[in-house]
Amino acid sequence: MRSRTLTAAVATYMATLVVGSPLTVELPPIEAFPINVNDIISNLPVSPLKRDTTNALSSVDPKVLTDLVSTVLNGVLGGLNKRDDVAGDLPLAGLDPSVVEGVIGSLLGHATKRDENLLNKISYSEVEDVLNTVVEGVVSGVVDDATAALPAGVLRRALLGEREPLGISIPGGLIPAIPGVTEPLNGLVPPLPVLQAPLPALESPPFTPSNLQPKKIGYFWTGSGDNEHKDFLVTASLDDDTFGTIIDVTDVPTSGNSPHHLGVSADGTTLVGGGLLSLLKTQDTGFYFNVSNPYRPTFLKSNRGLLSSIVDEIRAKPDGGFFITYMGSAAGTSPGRLVETDADYNIIHEWPEDVGGTLNILDSQFSPHGLSIDFDKDILLTSDFIVPLSILKPTTGIQRADTLRLWRLSDRTILSTITIPNGGGIQDVKFIPGHPESAALATAVVPGQVWIVYPFRTDGNGNQGVAELLIDLGPKAQNTLAIYSDISPDGRLAYFTFTLGNHVAAFDISDLNNVKRLDDPDADQPIIGPHYVKIAPDQKHLLVTGYFVQAGDISIVNTPGDYKGHWIDILDDGSLSFNRSIDFETIFSTTRGGARPHSSVIFDFTDPANPKRY
Repeated sequence: MRSRTLTAAVATYMATLVVGSPLTVELPPIEAFPINVNDIISNLPVSPLKRDTTNALSSVDPKVLTDLVSTVLNGVLGGLNKRDDVAGDLPLAGLDPSVVEGVIGSLLGHATKRDENLLNKISYSEVEDVLNTVVEGVVSGVVDDATAALPAGVLRRALLGEREPLGISIPGGLIPAIPGVTEPLNGLVPPLPVLQAPLPALESPPFTPSNLQPKKIGYFWTGSGDNEHKDFLVTASLDDDTFGTIIDVTDVPTSGNSPHHLGVSADGTTLVGGGLLSLLKTQDTGFYFNVSNPYRPTFLKSNRGLLSSIVDEIRAKPDGGFFITYMGSAAGTSPGRLVETDADYNIIHEWPEDVGGTLNILDSQFSPHGLSIDFDKDILLTSDFIVPLSILKPTTGIQRADTLRLWRLSDRTILSTITIPNGGGIQDVKFIPGHPESAALATAVVPGQVWIVYPFRTDGNGNQGVAELLIDLGPKAQNTLAIYSDISPDGRLAYFTFTLGNHVAAFDISDLNNVKRLDDPDADQPIIGPHYVKIAPDQKHLLVTGYFVQAGDISIVNTPGDYKGHWIDILDDGSLSFNRSIDFETIFSTTRGGARPHSSVIFDFTDPANPKRY
């Protein structure tokens, strides 16, 4: 066992670099492995920084800094000693002093950015960055090349107390493809009630990529029209002069997933697409693509949850990974889950996990579809839509929900359930950017309405979160099966798609007391089955896909669509002018039995120094 004296020596050295004189440190007992960075942060000592603006942390009470660093080192070293996959006693002799100095430099850098004079006022993320730097520095100093063979993230998760991956992955499905044997089965096996034969996907003819490198790229998460060929990601040009040119096609290993929503990671290197109906063939439900080269996406991996299925909305975590709503349980019933991945895109949580939250989602239908997060205000909203299994035959009808869940982001706990009377499926919810009360817009499908949710107001019973009717969308929106939305970054414009109403509505919401409709509610628009809507990063275009869901003979939901990606002009007043579209059905009719593009992500490299991704 490594001596605590040596640990204290390193901590003393780190403190000496800052305060200029050695200190005697009494370390606390080594805690049980593994440590948890969040626990360390929550127990940070509070001490005034008796510093001026030039000396940064030089006048911090030495005990404060020493205790902080010692606690981290103590936990890390104690954890390393208990690692089964790290052989032998790992001496600290290899600890690079430059690593230690780098940590202190990081502390100083963070401190000089702060106007407040309390150490505990340093932001959570800044302190966490510093602590992670300490951990990584220690690991790099004490762990030799023998750990190079460890799977990515294993040591980091162990040291930081992170959850091991919960999900499982069978990328190619249950039945392997056997040339000449499994292909004919796709046309012979009839549809079954609910679960379908997990036949391997048919290969498609090779696609010859284009050498074009447009400034504006559209990625479309697309299903094969015949549900037999592999589902795929389409990379297409959105530039004026080459609009609609297909740059590349990237297959996933399976078919019949009913590709649903698509999202991009915070660093712009990864896309994730969800499979709405992957469960029916017992396939993976989350599909990840490497877009480090934006013109040549590659399939990265796939996985599935243990408790949940039916993937819907996706939101990126600032530090890597995603939050994803899974609308159904592992069997497609209620309750679903809010799934969280780590930065390696492993499923690490299926929320809620606490007793109170579990009782909440068992008490009333929990079918999370919509998802919106206000990271600054530490809140998250999910909206409950339908029980997925209820759209499959035999069924007595679609089971719709009238609720949203308000969560505290920091600990992923449900604060309250917000009810929209006779909501008939709350499909979507989005926070209004810049709103002083962090208000959000939620779509109620059966009545065809938009409600405004105030997450910090309380109702008459003292429950947090209040919803009020904001907009009645009119006859075309009533019973339209799906109403999806997007809001401009400045919070001025809001757009809503009515799937069965074949309509895209536009509103000026800059004054919530005087919302203005910008489209003609009675006009016939040149679009069929609009659903997924996204405001382009240039704020001059709206990208809408003309397809929602077609589950086939086994389902009561098969919505009409034109299977196009509509690139609609946004005029100066926010109204819309239909202009161009990409006809995916025609392009892929001979190779995949057509195409079902559900969702999109847009990359804009107009300013190479400031790329935009949404």
